[in-house]
Amino acid sequence: MSDTMSPIKGEATTVSNTDEKRTSRSSNDDGLPPDVAALMEEFSGEKYNKLMRKLDMRLIPIIAVLYLLAYLDRGNIGNARLAGLEEDLNMTGEQYNVALTIFFVSYIIFEVPANMALKYLSFRTWIPAITISWGIVMTLMGIVHNYEGLLAARFFLGVPEAGIFPACAYYITSWYTRHEAMYRTALFYATASLAGAFSGLLAYAITLMDGIGGLGGWQWIFILEGIVTVVGGVAAFFTIYNGPESVSWLTDEEKRYIKVKLAYDGNRSGMGAAEDGSKRKYIKDAFLDWQVYLSVVIYLGISVSTYGLVFGLPTIISTLGYTARQAQLMTIPPYVTACILTIAVAHFSDKFKRRGYFILGSLVLALVGFVIAITTSDNASLAKVTYAGCFLACCGFFPAFPGVISWLANNLAGPYKRAIAMSLQISLGNTGGLIGSNIYLAREKPHYRLGYGISLLFIGLGMIAATAMFFILRAINKKRERYVAENGGPDGVVDKHGDVALTEMGNKSPLFKYTL
Repeated sequence: MSDTMSPIKGEATTVSNTDEKRTSRSSNDDGLPPDVAALMEEFSGEKYNKLMRKLDMRLIPIIAVLYLLAYLDRGNIGNARLAGLEEDLNMTGEQYNVALTIFFVSYIIFEVPANMALKYLSFRTWIPAITISWGIVMTLMGIVHNYEGLLAARFFLGVPEAGIFPACAYYITSWYTRHEAMYRTALFYATASLAGAFSGLLAYAITLMDGIGGLGGWQWIFILEGIVTVVGGVAAFFTIYNGPESVSWLTDEEKRYIKVKLAYDGNRSGMGAAEDGSKRKYIKDAFLDWQVYLSVVIYLGISVSTYGLVFGLPTIISTLGYTARQAQLMTIPPYVTACILTIAVAHFSDKFKRRGYFILGSLVLALVGFVIAITTSDNASLAKVTYAGCFLACCGFFPAFPGVISWLANNLAGPYKRAIAMSLQISLGNTGGLIGSNIYLAREKPHYRLGYGISLLFIGLGMIAATAMFFILRAINKKRERYVAENGGPDGVVDKHGDVALTEMGNKSPLFKYTL
């Protein structure tokens, strides 16, 4: 005899034998219990769309703004460089690249611990706290007087920033199902590309303050943008929520629907959000899941090229025959275009419930862009073509990124395992920042063939890994379909293993279908 809990009624129902189990299940195509199926049917069409719009308007804007600020603060050093940073701090040789790199040391170290902290601290406490913390560090970076001070500030900037992306990604999975999540992830990640545009525009305006208060233009960039981040962190305390039950702007029926759809997302037992037992088991499962490491290779392919251009694009453009202030403005068009494409790609990826195709397509575009850049970089008369290549590369790797994050999140069952696996993916993947921040070297100007070449290498590796991931997952899905058919369909598999056992299997359950 076993007890199962209905997530709608909130009360236990005792089932004594196989016939009673079969009777309690719905005959609908998804195999859901009748009350669950009725609720899902009720929230369809315009009612579902209305709820999604309500969630999107309440949840996405604040995390989009916070992530924009995060990317702005980690990347504005590229604009500060053009505004006199190196000259005022007497930096020489590759010291600028070291300053870029040291950020990723702390960022990588604190990535996994930051996500584990979310199991003990609420979203409303954690996200505002880390935002205010890095805003303060950013502001203080504007008053450093030497290279050593810059290194210290960059290191401590990476500590709180390590928590923002996994926290926002995990926040989304607490409200949206697997196939609703990528579009929302893209909505806030798209601000990363907008950050590049804002950074150039803001730097152009802020550098006009050069000399005010005895401070250089680069110092005002750090100070003003840091203050804005602190204000954003304070605002987040009032606009970040701990879950559907904690808000007053949802009806009881809407709260119940969100709870149920998350519980039944990817499984038939209604235990999708349940993870009982020792947390060590889920940590171990996350670290041993092969998907994590293959997705890290894809992530690296994107992050090396992304961070390389984010930090290097203003300088690259300035070497193509444009003034420093013109270069600040010319970083805007590729980033704005990349933002639009990121959202569009995510929309269609969620619509067709496919990840691999869109990731590969985006990486192909990035590959073409870098090929154009590297083949024209040694010809001054083709400077505009080189710029076009960098433009295309931005329009490729930015749309690919949300797909990589969502692909892994879609294919992992259980919130704690998913949180740990995502933070592990992001932590290892961001080692690409260590590489990317050191590929566009001063001694390589104006051609930067090393930077373009290494970016091409990693984009190629990412494409190979994405292709392998697609075919492996497809093969597993086909194998599971055969197993289910051989055992009398989904009901037969549940009778054979039991709901609880299937839930404990997570994404290894024969009823779990991987997203391709």
